[in-house]
Amino acid sequence: MDEQVRRALLRWPDVPAVYGWLRLDARGDWRLRTGVEGCFETIGNATLREFLARNYESDARGRWYFQNGPQRVFVRLDCTPLVYRLGPGGLQDHCGRDAGALSQGWLDDAGGLVLRAARGVGLLDDRDLEAASRTLLGGGDAGAPWLAPAPGVRFPLGSIRRAELAARFGFDPDPGP
Repeated sequence: MDEQVRRALLRWPDVPAVYGWLRLDARGDWRLRTGVEGCFETIGNATLREFLARNYESDARGRWYFQNGPQRVFVRLDCTPLVYRLGPGGLQDHCGRDAGALSQGWLDDAGGLVLRAARGVGLLDDRDLEAASRTLLGGGDAGAPWLAPAPGVRFPLGSIRRAELAARFGFDPDPGP
């Protein structure tokens, strides 16, 4: 969390939370509600996206939020609280943080690959599915070594319904007041 955010929390500890304005889509893009109910647009400003990423956390109830100074802005999740991508240094979440060691994966009923890593549960960005599927099917892929936990060990892969993710992994996909 940014230091300026920590200071704001100390100065104004009782600012009401915001619900329904910020969304994380299945590709890990931040979306902000427009003036039209139910409509969201992608946040294009790189500085704002980086600020959101640095201050994105969860509470004890599994609600994910962006700490905006003294105010919590709760995030509606289209799928999982994290979206994983293949980055230059390996698997990263949508905030650019290292995913850590993978322990399990599931194919969901919407065609996605859900991964449990040290960082938490997340959906693999669909743009990385081709590399992941080649690795899972045994064809290998120099671009996806992050999918094999150890040399010679098969990645445990199950199946899951997308509607079951929140309950199984303890997060709230649409926090409300």
